[in-house]
Amino acid sequence: MTTIVFNYSTFIALFPAYSNAAKYSQNTLQAFWNSAINYVSDIDGCGNVQGDTRDYAINLMTAHLTYISDLIASGTIPYLVQNSTIDKITVGLTPPPLKNQWQWWLSTSPYGQQLLALLQVNSAGGFYIGGSAPRAAFGYQGGSLWPSN
Repeated sequence: MTTIVFNYSTFIALFPAYSNAAKYSQNTLQAFWNSAINYVSDIDGCGNVQGDTRDYAINLMTAHLTYISDLIASGTIPYLVQNSTIDKITVGLTPPPLKNQWQWWLSTSPYGQQLLALLQVNSAGGFYIGGSAPRAAFGYQGGSLWPSN
């Protein structure tokens, strides 16, 4: 297993929107990368997403976090306001239209949408418990929930 490290040149080649070095310095993007590896591990060799795909996934997460940071800095909040009241200050927000908060959060940027698609495609098979095909996944085997040795 190896650790994937941030490559500024690769990131800029993948995401030219962040090539403005005055606004997005290498140190700034490195900081977003450091945050991104809290969501997508930088340890290669484990899980379904490996090698160049894992590197790309971390870069997508880095771009997503940068995009979200820009939204926040501009005062834009990616929520849908359903109703509001001026007197006594009431605001109603529309619940996320997706299955879960993770999918909704990733859908707030084009990079997050790409990452979600990448993760869904690469994790379609999932994992199984057991050492052989007949023992794959949880299930009853010979009347018992757990296979016997």
